[in-house]
Amino acid sequence: MASLPAIFILMLLVCSCNSNDRLTPTKPLSPGDELISSNGLFALGFFSLQSSAANTYLGIWYHNISERTYVWVANRDNPITSSLPGKLVVSNTSDLVLSDSDGRVLWATKTKTNNVTTAGSGGRGAVAVLLDTGNFVLRSRNGTEIWQSYDQPTDTFLPGFKLWVNYKTHVAARIVAWKGPDDPSTGEFVLSGDTSTGLQILTWRGSSLYWRVGVWSGATAASFTKSFLSQMIDDGEVAYFTYNRADDSAPARSHWKLDHTGEVMFSGVWEGSPSSSWVPLFERPGKGCLVYGACGPFGYYEVKGAVRECRCLVGFEPADGGDSSKAGCVRKEALRCGGNNYFRPSK
Repeated sequence: MASLPAIFILMLLVCSCNSNDRLTPTKPLSPGDELISSNGLFALGFFSLQSSAANTYLGIWYHNISERTYVWVANRDNPITSSLPGKLVVSNTSDLVLSDSDGRVLWATKTKTNNVTTAGSGGRGAVAVLLDTGNFVLRSRNGTEIWQSYDQPTDTFLPGFKLWVNYKTHVAARIVAWKGPDDPSTGEFVLSGDTSTGLQILTWRGSSLYWRVGVWSGATAASFTKSFLSQMIDDGEVAYFTYNRADDSAPARSHWKLDHTGEVMFSGVWEGSPSSSWVPLFERPGKGCLVYGACGPFGYYEVKGAVRECRCLVGFEPADGGDSSKAGCVRKEALRCGGNNYFRPSK
């Protein structure tokens, strides 16, 4: 029978291992430190990118794969400079606070539990945990989740994430692309649900519509690949899209991403894959007709075998006067209606 000291030491080792996925008020995160989810799939820590090594960010990425892939960035528009190392702490008001060595706050959660003194909630004793799903959650002393990174996504969403839209208040979750391949600051492309109806997903480039998914048919679930199941749920006020693995044949790692180029991509990595590289499973809109308004006013996209090009409607010609109608089309002859003239519909 094992001695009591040996058992005590073993318990300390187990507790130490289990605590690698969380922060407490007495355990801050400093440069070089990492939180690792208990399943080993995700890591949270500080990172810099090759093109901007002077800037440091706090983020979440996939753990133990050769191709570093980030899924969330906290301070995307407010990086830490190289001369002022940062630190992430759980404050005594149950907030996560990222600051530099000068004490300048670069990012923080804004929970609703500040100044709460009710026993078992809010106040001191909160803990932040990196879950197996890649979601970083902040829990109060009684275990209630008071903040989660899933509510503040960047350019990526993971299994179980809800892309929601409230079509009564016209507010929606937003996925915002990086500005460039090595620049996580806010880019020009945004993906969200249609706030007017909640029945489709849209991508915007600035204020212009760039791409859209077909209108929701009313089905609650559909399989968009053989191994994944997507769901669209509508409770009469809020509708949301989510997805999960349908079976064990699905890759253990997968995500939807809005790329800085405006492409919406779904990719996966299979467990035990020799290359551990991402396999593209879906990509839209591409460079063709799926881009909203790709052929301009009065133009349409024609597909004939391998030939795909913009054409003008009958009675119209390319606006630029050339053979291509990518810039849109104009009437060959101006309308002759004017003054007191009008169209009379035929029966």
